[in-house]
Amino acid sequence: MNYTIREIITSESPLLDDFLYEAIYVPKGAVPPPRSILTSPELQVYTRRFGKSDDDKCLVAEVGGTIVGAVWTRIMDDYGHIDDHTPSLAISLYKEYRGNGIGTAMMKAMLDLLKKSGYKRVSLSVQKENFAVNLYRKVGFEIAADHGEEYIMACDLKALPESEQPCHCKVLASYST
Repeated sequence: MNYTIREIITSESPLLDDFLYEAIYVPKGAVPPPRSILTSPELQVYTRRFGKSDDDKCLVAEVGGTIVGAVWTRIMDDYGHIDDHTPSLAISLYKEYRGNGIGTAMMKAMLDLLKKSGYKRVSLSVQKENFAVNLYRKVGFEIAADHGEEYIMACDLKALPESEQPCHCKVLASYST
């Protein structure tokens, strides 16, 4: 599968609501929540007015001209909030594109972008049952706090190896699997 990871274009920002919905962890056998859950204040912090702050960063994965995944960060008081200097991360990939390395590539590209932008760390919140915990560990996240059913995880960006890829280009990488 050929895919490209690139910066989001401002006109594509409304897609973040779709990816936010896809990012909601639904345990096996459970009924997904209605899409109207996206209007709740605790979820609106992820997408409302996205791109208006210099701290808002988003990369998308594109296959055949279609955006199939997104990873985005912003400094916000969300489930994964650590402090007012650490961006929180959200990532989502349409189900049919999972298992091809796209999510890992998006995460690595975002971590590189954040490191080159001067951030020291990034955080996220994840349900303990979510298979993505392994992906997050694989790319450098560690458990920072245990909140019952979920972990707050953080990645020390200073500890990551230097990438030779510049972070200021529009297309970060193209892949073929």
